[in-house]
Amino acid sequence: MALVLLVLAGCSAGSTASVSTGPDTLSVGFAAEPENFDFTRTDGAAIPQALLYNVYEGLVKLDADGKIVPLLAKSWTISPDRTSYDFQLQPGVKFSDGAPFTAADVKFSIDRVKTAWTISIKSKMDVVDHVDVVDPLHVRVVLKKPSNGWLFDMTSRVGAMFSPTGIADLANKPVGTGPYVVAERRRGDSIILRQNTAYWGAKPAYKTVVLKYIKDPTALNNALLSNGIDVISTITAPDSIPQFETDNRFTVLQGTTNSEVVLSFNGDRAPLNDVRVRQALTLAIDRKALLATAWANRGTLIGSMVPPTDPWYEDLSGYYPYDPAKAKALLAQAGQPNLSLRLRIPNLSYAVSAAQVVASDLADIGVRVSIEPLDFPAVWLKQVFTDHDFDMSIVQHVEARDITTFGAPTYYWGYHNPRVQQLLAKADAGTPQEQVEDMKQVARTITADAAADWLFLFPNVVVAKKKVHGLARNQVSESFDLTGLS
Repeated sequence: MALVLLVLAGCSAGSTASVSTGPDTLSVGFAAEPENFDFTRTDGAAIPQALLYNVYEGLVKLDADGKIVPLLAKSWTISPDRTSYDFQLQPGVKFSDGAPFTAADVKFSIDRVKTAWTISIKSKMDVVDHVDVVDPLHVRVVLKKPSNGWLFDMTSRVGAMFSPTGIADLANKPVGTGPYVVAERRRGDSIILRQNTAYWGAKPAYKTVVLKYIKDPTALNNALLSNGIDVISTITAPDSIPQFETDNRFTVLQGTTNSEVVLSFNGDRAPLNDVRVRQALTLAIDRKALLATAWANRGTLIGSMVPPTDPWYEDLSGYYPYDPAKAKALLAQAGQPNLSLRLRIPNLSYAVSAAQVVASDLADIGVRVSIEPLDFPAVWLKQVFTDHDFDMSIVQHVEARDITTFGAPTYYWGYHNPRVQQLLAKADAGTPQEQVEDMKQVARTITADAAADWLFLFPNVVVAKKKVHGLARNQVSESFDLTGLS
């Protein structure tokens, strides 16, 4: 560990110096660095990507196939009316600060989502009525009504378990039950995870994992090519993929993600509160050409907020075919023939590339677009996501089944449709078959309303040295799960 820290002390982002020190150390490169470690108060994907399943654990998790499997709960039963969940907990589990994990911590963690969390997805716990501690290893969660989504949501960050003794400084000192602890944070460079020697489950293969943050795509690729890292968590420069595919030193995995790359419209701001304007903007963008330019045709055109791995997926990518003439007519109809819009984007390569195509296509129908790159995650999250200070934006939405955000009028894209809210509630409470049909109706409705423009689904392209095994082909959760690597 000391050697790893010594080497890192001389490294900067994009350095070609090696951070791997042996078979027990793994170095993984990422593009977006967490602002802090507190995902209860800070939105964005970077924190759970690093910490969920690795440092923090929940009662359940998603496996590589997207199935809900036991974690801190070794088993559970559901009442016939589908409102009561009885969880039997793993024995002998401790938090990394030494506190024992019991049913009281489950109650504390679930209750705390409602009372102390501030991020938007805290609403996923609104369906919980109360939590009963039956005994130290038995907890009962009672819902206000049946919910198809609640147990699935428990696999995400809202299901993470906390200790009352470990929440004093979540932004800097995470305390979980997972196989790793945060040993070091070098802001702008890396996070070092070290094996939790008191971990209750199977020990991970790598005793030390260096999460290396390199924003520049070329520098990230060079770090792998020059032995600076062992894995690129997801390629951010698609044109570089062939060089890895033809190099027998590396394994390239390509699959799907939950990451919809969305051109969002601020529906709380005129004229984007006019469906005709949103439809016109959607019709004006050639998404096939955009995918070729921004991601070398590696992604998937989807047409709504549903990836192919969801049960209610339908291919709606052709709903708004590229039609500049019709787009111009709609703008004229809406009284907006000379529109000017601010496109505020994260300063990430995919967003910058996509923004150039969007601006060019919209210029062809007379819409002037000013592109404003913002530092990600801190500035974009504050100004766009929280303060809603934008006309349009482009960002990956990585959370699983996040189509439900279109039922939240206060969410940053300001979409207001009571019918969608009713359908989402009906889908959550109905049978699994009813859920699928209702969710299809939600997807069709938001597409018809041009609530956003779904540019493409981001692919999961992971590149690793041949020695690294167990990487998932599809990214199905928020976590970059290190626990299955060997």
